[in-house]
Amino acid sequence: MGGALWVPVAAPAVEPSSERQQATQVRQALFGALAGVERSAKGISGSLSQLAGRERLGGRANGAFDRSIGYGTHQLRWIQSALGGVASQANAAWEVEAPDMELGILHMSGPRLQAAMSGATLLAAWLDFLSLADVVLSQCPFYSAEKLLADVRRVQSMIEPSMTALASLAPGQVEATAVAMPGLMGELTREYQSIREAVREASERGGQLMAAAQFAEMLTLVSAMKMSLPRLPPAAPAMLGANMRMGSNGVMVGTQLVVSAEWMEWIRRLVQVGVLSVPAAGAAVRIQAGAVMMSQVRQDLPQGVRDALGDGPEVRGMHETGKAGAGMAQRPRHHVMPAEHREWFEKRGFSGDMSIDEFCVELELAHHQALHGGGHWRLGRTWPREWNQMIMSVLREAEAVTGRMLTRSQILKIVARYMRNYGIPMNFTSGRRR
Repeated sequence: MGGALWVPVAAPAVEPSSERQQATQVRQALFGALAGVERSAKGISGSLSQLAGRERLGGRANGAFDRSIGYGTHQLRWIQSALGGVASQANAAWEVEAPDMELGILHMSGPRLQAAMSGATLLAAWLDFLSLADVVLSQCPFYSAEKLLADVRRVQSMIEPSMTALASLAPGQVEATAVAMPGLMGELTREYQSIREAVREASERGGQLMAAAQFAEMLTLVSAMKMSLPRLPPAAPAMLGANMRMGSNGVMVGTQLVVSAEWMEWIRRLVQVGVLSVPAAGAAVRIQAGAVMMSQVRQDLPQGVRDALGDGPEVRGMHETGKAGAGMAQRPRHHVMPAEHREWFEKRGFSGDMSIDEFCVELELAHHQALHGGGHWRLGRTWPREWNQMIMSVLREAEAVTGRMLTRSQILKIVARYMRNYGIPMNFTSGRRR
């Protein structure tokens, strides 16, 4: 009922691939991960609608819980919007005939996908608490509605900072929140069990004739806790499968770890090209496996899991982001499609999730200045090979030759060619101010 992330079971074939095949495989992995989150979001939407009915949580306690249901609906909107953005970018990538540009566009979708994955997981947990409240209100009259409402609001305060960070879609905030998710899920699991225990004690004190075991079973069945809120280990925090191997049924297994080989392959491919980072992917694996390291959120993943994700020095090097990690000032962001010609690009399809602001690259200061003809931008604009002057001249000439507006994919193919010539990496990052 909590709508936790869906994990398929069949394992895909892995074959050597050219750059074009690699882009195709990455796009397939992206759509595979996307489908799972979409399925989760659809389930959450249906459950929230049910809880909003007059005979359910929305109609009890004089509507006191309506805002709690509305909070879930509000969070669902940005998750669905982020998923739509991922799909739009993946479809746009497919239209481009330059594999390196295609991979660059797929790379852009990483923060949206990670935000949606983490947001759906948190929202599934939130739904568990609302479902718990629904059962308590109808079956447990000795636990006051006022206390229950306070419990729900306390849980919302635990979730809210992470939801806000994820909804921003800002890469740094999304990454930090995703990495911290196992710890938060552990806290939510403890909170769920604490509320359940308090309800049980209140019922016993009130003389309600319900066996404790039966009561606990009822509340557990109401929740999708097996999927969204992982079970607490019996004693100390459990270590995630240190000895990972492929089971006979095509499932990656190990001590305390069971995730599908197909899902792991999707995540591995997305990690290898930088769509997802190893820390964020590792956090997702912990949560999907239901074996959260409750106390040591940043503890290294076991080697077996790191191998399955394709982790190595070259992969880890791709994800050192932010000026703090690099020990230097933040590098300038270069719009590969000049911002002063925004309207020209918008008329040719660069808006919304494919805005020119999504096509920025971080460059070393010297490289950025060289592209623009030196440190003085006004003088630089007079140099014919200055990036903005050159790319607009090329694009306009191409339109004159074809006799019509260039399509978005045609523009991207041309831009990709000149990015290679100027040594500009196709590691796009958003230049929006959020």
